[in-house]
Amino acid sequence: MKSFAELFTRLDQTTKTNAKVDALADYFRTSEDADKLWTIALLSHRRPRRTVTTTLLRQWAAEAGNIPLWLFEEAYPVVGDLAETIALILPPQTEASSASLADWITMIVELRDADEAQKKRQVLTAWRQLDRVERFLFNKLITGGFRIGVSQKLMTRALASATGIEETVIAHRLMGNWTPDKTTYADLILSDDPLENLSRPYPFCLAYALEGEPAGLGDPQDWHAERKWDGIRGQVIVRGGEVFVWSRGEELVTDRFPEFSGLHEVLPDGTVLDGEILPWRDETPLGFQVLQTRIGRKTVSKKLLTDAPVILKAYDLLEHGGTDMRARPFAERRAHLEQLLQNHAASALRLSPLLTFEEWQELDLERDSSRDHASEGLMLKRSDSVYHTGRRKGDWFKWKVDPMTVDAVMIYAQRGHGRRANLFTDFTFAVWQASRLVPVTKAYSGLTDAEFNEITAWVRRNTVERFGPVRSVKPHHVFEIAFEGIQKSTRHKSGIALRFPRMHRWRRDKPIEEANTLEDLHALLMAEGPPA
Repeated sequence: MKSFAELFTRLDQTTKTNAKVDALADYFRTSEDADKLWTIALLSHRRPRRTVTTTLLRQWAAEAGNIPLWLFEEAYPVVGDLAETIALILPPQTEASSASLADWITMIVELRDADEAQKKRQVLTAWRQLDRVERFLFNKLITGGFRIGVSQKLMTRALASATGIEETVIAHRLMGNWTPDKTTYADLILSDDPLENLSRPYPFCLAYALEGEPAGLGDPQDWHAERKWDGIRGQVIVRGGEVFVWSRGEELVTDRFPEFSGLHEVLPDGTVLDGEILPWRDETPLGFQVLQTRIGRKTVSKKLLTDAPVILKAYDLLEHGGTDMRARPFAERRAHLEQLLQNHAASALRLSPLLTFEEWQELDLERDSSRDHASEGLMLKRSDSVYHTGRRKGDWFKWKVDPMTVDAVMIYAQRGHGRRANLFTDFTFAVWQASRLVPVTKAYSGLTDAEFNEITAWVRRNTVERFGPVRSVKPHHVFEIAFEGIQKSTRHKSGIALRFPRMHRWRRDKPIEEANTLEDLHALLMAEGPPA
C-alpha cells in the first residue's frame, strides 16, 4: 500500500502529463505484479464494489475520532469528500502494516459476506494501521468511489514505457471484460498470443467536436461525411465461429442483442465492424427513446424484440479476414466495408451511407435536416485517417446539430459534490402550466465557476423551504436549458423528459412570466422543433 500511496502523492502533486507518465512508469517497473494488476484495473474503471455502507463508515469514523456524529456531518460538506473527511478526523496511526494494495483490496472484497461486527472490526484495524494518505486511499476503495486524475491513455503510455511494448498493443490488451481475479499481470500485459481472447474488441476511435465551420478543415475533397447516428456505439466481432458484441463502455452486451447472434454464419471469420446499434423498422430509425427500453436489460423478451428491433449501422471495418485494418486509410477501410456488406448481406446489418458533396456549404442543409433522419448531426472523417485509439485532433470531427432550447424557471437547488460541495450546482427547473410552475428537468452543468458562486449566494438568501439536502427557492431566475431530444415519459409529472439537459444561458434579461409553457414543450414533442 505504501508504494501505491507514494504513486498517488506523485500524481497529486503535478499537473504535467510527462511527470504523471514518469511516475506511473516507475511504479510499473518496481511494484509487485498483483499490485500492478490492481492499479491497472483501478485506472481503467474496474473498481471493487462497495462492501460497507457510507452510513456505517461515518458512524465508525466519528466514534474513532471521538467526535459526535452531527459534527462529522457538518464537516463533511465543508471538506467535500467523504474519504478525505474520515482520514482527517481519525487519530494518528498506532500500528504498522506491510500489507500490499492487493492485500487490502482482497480484504475489502471479502467484507461483502461479513456481518456488521466483523466489518467494523476490520475497518477500524485498517484505520489504525494506515497513515493519512493510505487511509484516504483505503476509504476511496471501500466506498467504491476511487478516482484519480489519470486517463487510461496516460496509463497505457506509462505501461508502454515500462514494458517496451507498443502503446497500441497495450491499449488493445486492456480492452475486454477482464478482472483481476480472472487474469494475471503477465497474461494481461506481457502475453503476445493473439488468440488468447477471441472476444477482445479494439479501442474505439473517438472524434472531437467541430469548433467553427467545416471550411476551416481545408479541401472538402479530402474528407468523407456521414450522419452521426443516435444510438449505442458498438463493435460486432466474428471470430472462432462466434459472435461478440461490445459497447463503447467496454461492456460485453452480446446477450442483450440476439439480432446479431447469427452473423457468424454470414460474415467471414476474423471480421470486426464498428458502428451504431440502432432501433430500426421499415428501413427507418425508431429514435433513441425506443432503444432506451433495451438499455440495461439483462434478458430481452419476445415483446421487446418485436417492439424495439435493432440493427448495426456499420461505418468502419477494423478487422478483415483476421487482418488488423486500423492502420490503413479510412477510404480504403470504407471500400472494403462496402464490398463486404454487399457480398454478405444480413437483416441485422446496414451500411451507413456517405453523403455526396463538393463544397462545404452543401453540408449545411444536410446538418440542418439531421433530426429528420433521427441523427444528431454529421461525422466528418479525413480520407487518409487511420483508426487511432481515443481522440486525436485533425482526423475525425462530430458536427452536431444545434440543440433544442427552452426557457425555464429555477425552483429547487442542491449542493454539488467534490470540489463543488460548498456550492449549489444541481438545480430543478419548471415551466408554466396555466398559473403554476411544473417541474420539467434537472441540470447541473453549463455555468462558469463565477456564476455558480453567484447563484449559490442567492440561494442562501432566498431559500423558502428545506427538504433534506434540497432547498426550495423563490421563483425568480430564468435559464435557457439546452437539450438533445424530448420524449414522452410516464415517470415525470410533466409527461415529458429531456435528453442531456444543461444550462445554456442565464437569462437575466427575462422575467419568470416569459418562461416557456408546458404547452410549448408538448408542441416541441410533436413537431421536433424548438418552441417559438
